[in-house]
Amino acid sequence: MKTLDAKVVVITGAASGIGRALALDAAGRGALLALSDVDEAGLAETGTLAEQAGAREVRVDRLDVADRAAVTAYADAVAEHFGRVNVVVNNAGVALAGDFTELDPGDMEWIMGINFWGVVHGCKAFLPHLIASGDGHVVNLSSLFGLVSMPGQSMYCAAKYAVRGMSEALREEMLVARHPVGVTVVHPGGIKTAIARNARVAEGEDQQATADFFDRKLAKMSPEQAAHVIWSGVLGGKARVLVGSDAHALHTLAKLTGSRYQDLVARVSRRVMPARTKVV
Repeated sequence: MKTLDAKVVVITGAASGIGRALALDAAGRGALLALSDVDEAGLAETGTLAEQAGAREVRVDRLDVADRAAVTAYADAVAEHFGRVNVVVNNAGVALAGDFTELDPGDMEWIMGINFWGVVHGCKAFLPHLIASGDGHVVNLSSLFGLVSMPGQSMYCAAKYAVRGMSEALREEMLVARHPVGVTVVHPGGIKTAIARNARVAEGEDQQATADFFDRKLAKMSPEQAAHVIWSGVLGGKARVLVGSDAHALHTLAKLTGSRYQDLVARVSRRVMPARTKVV
């Protein structure tokens, strides 16, 4: 795929952040958009902005990606509405901060249901339509924490590592079967979104301090910049897209030091992170 012009592009988690920025960037490239989120007010605003940005057509739907039946029905409805689907961007995601021993099991299931199973559901439901299009692409949002681990982020890392592994295996399967579907897995670093503000935390964690730490120390790139990098990578046929200098730096560190990077991360975390607060 070399262009988004006249392509049907599906984006989950489109109400804000990277999802909204991806939608507006794709709109400017002449895409037809199917946008979804659980935040209906934010989603409606994205839809209006996408129309103003030049999208050929925009459809918006409330969707909980953790609901497999709902995602399956949504995929069929989108395909029927537009007549085809060319791109699915599994972007919807949430955050959960806290030491593993202190996390609530319900919160652990919640984050895996959205961040991992939501991606699986999106791929499973839309792949037949992507294959049938003759020019399809899967874009799955992992994270920098799908390349390196971080204390206080055990379940977030678990989901994002799982997305990475599933996506890379899926890409191999598409190549083996010679299906006309590309697969790109995306690893953003610190992006200026509301994910930290909307995160759940373990008992004893200071949610406000965690969010403030993320916003002040880690979120360096705008969603608009991230969207440009992502679409450039997808249209360039890249299997993996790293977003942000922090993603490139930490990924390089891990490659050079092997598992020893974990000891360095632990030492730095003890020194720089607020008391009882972990990185989001």
